[in-house]
Amino acid sequence: MRRLRNVKIVATLGPASSDYDTIRALFEAGADVFRLNMSHGTHDDIAARHAIIRKVEEDTGRPIGILADLQGPKLRVGTFAAPVDLAEGQAFRLDLDPADGDATRVCLPHREIFAALEPGATLLVNDGKIRLKVDACGPDFANCTVMVGGTISNRKGVNVPDVVLPLAALSDKDRTDLEFACELGVDWLALSFVQRPEDVIEARELTRGRAAVLSKIEKPAAVKAFPEILAVSDGVMVARGDLGVELPVQAVPPIQKRLVRMCRAAAKPVIVATQMLESMIESPVPTRAEVSDVATAIYEGADAVMLSAESAAGRYPIEAVKTMNNVAISVESDPTYREVIESSRRANRHAVADAIVAAAREVAETMNVKAICCFSQSGTTVSLVARERPRAPILALTPLVTTARRLCLTWGTHCVITDEQYRFKGAVISAVRSVLKYGFAVETDQIVVVAGVPFNVPGTTNILRVAPCEERLIYRSEPE
Repeated sequence: MRRLRNVKIVATLGPASSDYDTIRALFEAGADVFRLNMSHGTHDDIAARHAIIRKVEEDTGRPIGILADLQGPKLRVGTFAAPVDLAEGQAFRLDLDPADGDATRVCLPHREIFAALEPGATLLVNDGKIRLKVDACGPDFANCTVMVGGTISNRKGVNVPDVVLPLAALSDKDRTDLEFACELGVDWLALSFVQRPEDVIEARELTRGRAAVLSKIEKPAAVKAFPEILAVSDGVMVARGDLGVELPVQAVPPIQKRLVRMCRAAAKPVIVATQMLESMIESPVPTRAEVSDVATAIYEGADAVMLSAESAAGRYPIEAVKTMNNVAISVESDPTYREVIESSRRANRHAVADAIVAAAREVAETMNVKAICCFSQSGTTVSLVARERPRAPILALTPLVTTARRLCLTWGTHCVITDEQYRFKGAVISAVRSVLKYGFAVETDQIVVVAGVPFNVPGTTNILRVAPCEERLIYRSEPE
């Protein structure tokens, strides 16, 4: 079960990775969490892939996380009789007229955009390839000047970087997909185009605890409101695709670094996503720049890095996961990696649990123990230990399979399903047996055990013990 790295790998499933053999091969190559993109495929397709993942989980005996990514409100222009070339400096109008567009105008069927626009605002079309400046606008039109020209055709996407749009993050489709995914039994729900904390709160109310909510940061408004969004989210995805469209591309790297550090300080998992190994959609090897991009996210301390089209629709999905796995192993074995990770550690010691997990890391490093074993119902203890980015492996021991699956996204965790514990002595025995069984230690080693007493009560992390692994010899009469 043991990965030879701490950062997790998220692999998106799609046409290139929808059968049992491929999904199992992706898992064995290093994928820890599988992403189901609700923008593509029917509910039957999604359910079939979900069932295969759970079959792989059963066959391998290791928890696997599943993330359902909601589409979010997609803003698109209407249709054209034929593609149109827009030239720099020409006038172009957006309106609510559903008639086919031409070289002078096109329908933009989103009244809420017109309600929020002001003269001087920028509109980006087709992933930012076309840039329009609003000269005049009203409740049903926007007269623009083409600042950057290009070819525009049917249903190209529209981004509005300068304005917080009065749009809910959940469309009607998203609400239907959310309920379907929760009933199916996914572990994480990714919320697209978040602009404000209220968007996340609404999604949390709809999930009713059935899945953890992960906010995708891909709007300038979300970057501005990030502390408030982070406070109500269970995790974050730095979705650099749309973020790089709506912001100057040179602004994305420092934003990525800042958001990763804030997530780590809050002990909430953060995924770095989009175009990480983009060339591997068609090529069996990545570019050097892509490898460097993946390495940068790992050096920054991200919990996970993600493959999108590379594993969903590319020609080399398994090779892409293997490449990401090998890059992670190489980076984490570099002495500079530990220097960077440890120099960016913040002191977050406001409660007993904070002090316990900090002490666990320090004891583990001082005494060279082989693992930090955390007993957790909700996963909070494990997340706090992971925030410390210890050198010793983290074993997350829990009786709840739902908790184990969610923790598959958290840095450095190796999830083990255990029996429910009621006494600390039994927890120590269970921890020792787990580290021996899975090859984290031998009987001459020591481990650190972190738990909360009374057991099975979330938020009670209050005890730490250094345990010799030979302690299991006392209990040979007990069943293994």
